[in-house]
Amino acid sequence: MGDIRKMFNPETVALIGASEKEGAIGRTILENLLLSDKRKIYPVNPNREAVLGLKCYPGITDIPVLIDLAIIATRADTVPQCVDECGKASVEGVIIVSSGFREVGEEGNRLEDQITEIRKKYGIRVLGPNCMGIIRPHIGLNASFLRNNPEPGNIALISQSGQLGDAILDWGTNAHIGFSMFATLGSMIDVDFGDLIDFLGDDYDTRSIMIYMENVGNAKKFLSAARGFARNKPIVILKPGIFAESAKAVMSHTGAMAGSDKVYDAAFKRVGLVRVKEVVDLFNVAEVLDYNYLPKGPRLAIITNAGSVGIIAMDTLLSLGGELARLSGESLREFDSVLPPNWSKGNPVDILGDADIERYANAIDICIRDHNVDGILVIHAPRAIAKRVELAQTVVELAKKTQKPIICTRMGGISVKEAVEFLLRHDIPTYETPEEAVKTYLYMYKYKRNLDLLYETPSELSVGHISPKHHLKALIRKALREKTTVLNAEESASFLTIYGIPAFKTVVTKSIEEAQRIARGIGYPVVLKADSPDILHKTDIEGIITGIRSEKELREAYNRLNTEVKANAPHSSIKGIIVQKMLEKIDYEIILGSKKDRDYGSVIIFGMGGIGTEIFKDISIGLPPLNQTLARRLMEETEVYKMLQGYKGRPPADLRQLEEIIVSFSNLIVDFPEIAEMDINPIAISNGKAYALDTRVIVDREAADYSSPYSHLVFTPYPSRYVMPCRLPDGTEILLRPIRPEDEPLEHELLTTLSERTLKERFFSVISDITHEMLIRFCNIDYDKEMAIVAEVREGEKRRIVGIGRLIIEPDLKSGQFAVLVHDDFQGKGLGYTLIDMMIGIAQEKELEEIYGIVLTENDRMLQVCRKLGFELTLLPDGISRVTLRLK
Repeated sequence: MGDIRKMFNPETVALIGASEKEGAIGRTILENLLLSDKRKIYPVNPNREAVLGLKCYPGITDIPVLIDLAIIATRADTVPQCVDECGKASVEGVIIVSSGFREVGEEGNRLEDQITEIRKKYGIRVLGPNCMGIIRPHIGLNASFLRNNPEPGNIALISQSGQLGDAILDWGTNAHIGFSMFATLGSMIDVDFGDLIDFLGDDYDTRSIMIYMENVGNAKKFLSAARGFARNKPIVILKPGIFAESAKAVMSHTGAMAGSDKVYDAAFKRVGLVRVKEVVDLFNVAEVLDYNYLPKGPRLAIITNAGSVGIIAMDTLLSLGGELARLSGESLREFDSVLPPNWSKGNPVDILGDADIERYANAIDICIRDHNVDGILVIHAPRAIAKRVELAQTVVELAKKTQKPIICTRMGGISVKEAVEFLLRHDIPTYETPEEAVKTYLYMYKYKRNLDLLYETPSELSVGHISPKHHLKALIRKALREKTTVLNAEESASFLTIYGIPAFKTVVTKSIEEAQRIARGIGYPVVLKADSPDILHKTDIEGIITGIRSEKELREAYNRLNTEVKANAPHSSIKGIIVQKMLEKIDYEIILGSKKDRDYGSVIIFGMGGIGTEIFKDISIGLPPLNQTLARRLMEETEVYKMLQGYKGRPPADLRQLEEIIVSFSNLIVDFPEIAEMDINPIAISNGKAYALDTRVIVDREAADYSSPYSHLVFTPYPSRYVMPCRLPDGTEILLRPIRPEDEPLEHELLTTLSERTLKERFFSVISDITHEMLIRFCNIDYDKEMAIVAEVREGEKRRIVGIGRLIIEPDLKSGQFAVLVHDDFQGKGLGYTLIDMMIGIAQEKELEEIYGIVLTENDRMLQVCRKLGFELTLLPDGISRVTLRLK
């Protein structure tokens, strides 16, 4: 597999299609490459002996050195052959700037398919085709045909669209914003968002990433990379286009409402990303999100010397969903004592046009100490008496005393330039208008709120909580054999019963006499529903009749339903009828459902249910698996959540019960990749308690193609199957379990209490500074690509990690590298042996062909353990050895 690090940090570059022709892409790229003398450049063109004074080679296989990066700028029909020659020459990576591929139709698709096959044959990495290339200012690399050469900076820009990416880059350059990288992706046949985010995660010069995205490509790969990056560095995304799938293309209420754009929003939130709506917000937000302190809440205090500007800021805050901080009584009394009598007496705090430095300082200090305030906006209008630079210095000094973010609006153009530059140099976000400032503050809050979700890694169900689901699997297979994709009401309801979701008993009857017997058994009044695979949105045909209080009314209702169904579905009639006990009083109705998104797999939908489902479209979307924290967040993001807490005299819903229902439903969806769509609509809430009244399961016709139990999920559940107690030979009780993101403090304690010898044996050098960035990388892993098992002991009430085994799967999915670390206090107790044995078992489960490790040759203890476990030893240069165990 080609090395993407060498590809983007090349020592040797070949340009295939180099030219001296004015205006030719091949000339522009070569001129850009020659702007730096840090690498060797090799033009390739069979029709020339030299280009711009450089020797030109007829083919890339004629170049006498190995090439890290090849850039192809030839006609589309010649590109597959060029890529093949790059593969033969062992090139690490290729950038294809040529156009004429999928964007031109069938022939272009055929060419892309050829390139993909060649790429797989040689393991070469490919960026493009139809991209503009990359620019890395810090290393002097411009491998693009853009005339723009941005200044070095800390922001990376990744764009799917070359044209818009160029425009954003130009806008940023004119605003003197520096970049660590600029890359356009083109058709993304190989290198994609996930690859570039992974690469930039290890780039010291990159503090934040801006992304222009049209479609995600490999969603699972993107989210895995973004989740790892976002813990430490912010990612800001501009994704235009609200794409809503047509309701006619889906079969349930859930599918009709959950458009792709809402799913993108949910995915971005889950991995700690911030989505913006305007290009200017990309820069504002990318520059501010790595600020040391983020707001803990939406409550903003506004301090202004111009009341009208404060009102504009307040209007913007409230219109964008923010919250005006309600100043405490103590703060109001303090303001009365330091401000003129005619101050505004509330928030916004109008300190009046004659405000001096002392008045500003007092107001800021009071807001800093007020526990009802999460952040402070300081507005300085031109007419102020306070000297601008002196005020800026005061704001900076006060900001050092608090973890609450302080942002500024400095209105006045050139006259405030010096003060603005001082504020920015000291990391105080400063804007020309109150609208920009407020909007950025709320983005900061959303970022902080989204970051909290990163630590939520719901588990697989433990053995003791696994639902008896195999008969439901058989039910689905039976439906597929019979070419039926819609389960009937009774079959659908059985899923709820197994997963503990409260529901009225559902029995499908095929005669009015049987329906009457059921009604007598459960007692009138009852509800009568038509059950037919042709009726999925019952409200479309008035397919439910309530308030039936006698056998006569039941018979009349049956006849009426039968007539309605025939009128709306001429080729079908009622397959059965459902009789349910009627709730005398329903306080609220909600919907809970799932559908499969084309990019993100199964998603979960919660919102207002009943007849209001498609009218109000009040829904939120989550990506399974969900735990109770994520379930509560799912509810909080809807308007109906406010009603559920008590509305117009109605009793509040049992929110804890709803959380449990959502988590149970999530477990159901996790367990059944065979489910294409599922509705529980409505879930009725009566006197606080929830009851599922109607449900429908739609089976995925391609269900048999799912080779993995979690292939329908973009987030793999925490692998609880690896949690196991263990007793060492000396009797020490330990718990082996996969690492979690919240293990960072325990891992820090482990690494900072190791001896120099143990550190050297594990990391091949003594690491004196265990950074937050390192710990994030160690603790936040993608369980599909990597596994880390920690050995935990309890010492009284304290938990302690005393060992870690780690297995990283190679990109070829055939081998994996392992490493083991055991604390000095627990060495010689058999823990290392246990951890390596567990790594072997995990590698076997993942069907790897071999597992290997790199060990210091002087580390006799580790080598001895590996020999016992059957590893073969190979001595390597520089005092290291490779231990390998073949598994197949």
